Amino acid sequence: MKNIAFGQYYPARSPLHALDARMKVILAILYIVCTFLCKNVFCFGALLASALLLVLCSRVPLRIILRSLRPVLFILLFTAVLNVFLTGGETELFGFWRLHVYVEGVYHAAFMMVRIVVLILTTSLFLTYTTTPIALTDAIESLLTPLRWLHVPVHEFAMMMTIALRFIPTLTEETYKIMSAQKARGVDFSHGGLIRRARALIPILIPLVVSSFRRADELAMAMECRCYRGGKGRTKMTVPHLHVYDLFALLLVVAFGAGIVWLNRQGYGYTMPR
Repeated sequence: MKNIAFGQYYPARSPLHALDARMKVILAILYIVCTFLCKNVFCFGALLASALLLVLCSRVPLRIILRSLRPVLFILLFTAVLNVFLTGGETELFGFWRLHVYVEGVYHAAFMMVRIVVLILTTSLFLTYTTTPIALTDAIESLLTPLRWLHVPVHEFAMMMTIALRFIPTLTEETYKIMSAQKARGVDFSHGGLIRRARALIPILIPLVVSSFRRADELAMAMECRCYRGGKGRTKMTVPHLHVYDLFALLLVVAFGAGIVWLNRQGYGYTMPR
């Protein structure tokens, strides 16, 4: 649990770090759309290749990125098993009792795993690993500015999202420390039935909730001491500007999405059912 890296910023000099934060939010949304447009083998191959290319361009060590996948390994395996055994098809590989495994089910499970992995990797690269919390707050606030006409508290909303992302690693580390302290006191989290394990989590949840409220109070006090009064009348030390390479990155992602649509229409290999 202490190795979870989601939500942490990795300082480096890379093409992704140089992009404008607003453009990275837009690119992340477009890339998510591209992942859901993929329907056949070639599309998912291109999707996986593009994700690996983004990892290389970010200059974030691969071991750090793979650490963010550890919490979802169970979800990946569970999703794969469900798709293998619950997806029907025409070509049966083997079967026992009432369970049958088809080639289409194997393809479907592989596609879903690739989709989940790529979603986690790309959103982490665009929004957390290569973007500071302050830049991400300013980007979200800037993109949601039109909602101010509807009296939506845009600045407060962006601040809450960024604080939530920022404190994911902090709360994770706090949970690991509490679990280690409880294990030192003789608490067993790995044995017994479901009810016993659930009861064993109570000594973790209560200190974690108390610690979360304490950190929230300390953060609020620190913001008040620095005369924080919300987004009204605030100025920015660094005013973001779009550059040529930002527009070039946008064109690349749009072209990638167009290529995905074209590959879908060609119908190469196995195609996922709608």
